Amino acid sequence: QGRSLLGRKSRLRMTDTQMFRVAAPLALALSAALAVPAAAEDIGGKMRNLANGAVKDWLSQSIVMNSVRAQNARYAGIDEQRILELDGAWRDQTLTGGPMIDTVLANPLSEFLRGVQEQSQGRFSEIFITDAYGLNVGQSAVTSDFWQGDEDKWQVPVATGDIHVSEVEFDESSQTYQSQLSVPIRDAGQIIGVVTVGVNVEMLAQLD
Repeated sequence: QGRSLLGRKSRLRMTDTQMFRVAAPLALALSAALAVPAAAEDIGGKMRNLANGAVKDWLSQSIVMNSVRAQNARYAGIDEQRILELDGAWRDQTLTGGPMIDTVLANPLSEFLRGVQEQSQGRFSEIFITDAYGLNVGQSAVTSDFWQGDEDKWQVPVATGDIHVSEVEFDESSQTYQSQLSVPIRDAGQIIGVVTVGVNVEMLAQLD
């Protein structure tokens, strides 16, 4: 009988252990799930602070406003077919290199944005500015597209006049969690373009 009772106790202890092994991960998962809204709200608030702080300061620079105004004038009246042609040419050159990409990367606005990115010490992974048509005006590094006008990062700020914050994603190349902040660029109250900033969300606390 002693052995039988000991065996039952042993089996009981094993059952408790197994229950703990199942319950603990579930509890952690539930805790993480409940934390997501708070974390998302926190990221959204910090992104808005960034938009109202550092990004606002960049947009007040004459190099930004003058560059966007000039490109809007250059492409005034452009149609969708021409936009798609330009975007196609850009995409081709991301593979082979070419004068279109070289010209944009060498312009004064791109030089300014590269300087901002370099000074961020890893906080910003990319910065690019688009015009009233969604076409790149300047950028800190090569983007996969020349036309951003078919994406939320451009459409939402233009349609709402407010910022857009993308979902957080893990970037394999940098091994960091990234999100994009997009902010409308205004000239005398009119939206003339959008700036998009790739942000290392793990370093958001350092951006306050």
